[in-house]
Amino acid sequence: MNDLNLEDRLKRIEQLLVANKEVLTLEEACEYTGISRSYMYKLTCAGKIPHSKPRRKSIYFDKKKLNSWLLGNPKF
Repeated sequence: MNDLNLEDRLKRIEQLLVANKEVLTLEEACEYTGISRSYMYKLTCAGKIPHSKPRRKSIYFDKKKLNSWLLGNPKF
């Protein structure tokens, strides 16, 4: 088994683990949504994306609320 294949498999396992979580960290939310870290910070600071900041430290995202936000304002 080559190293690249192993890295790909590990990345896939990480993605599956994130897919099963209900609460995401900032980094996980960025990976999940495809939004850059800097833009995600802008969205949270402006209150444009649902998030939680307990004890005024780390930022967390409820995956259900994040999905609703991502799917909001549909175009047909």
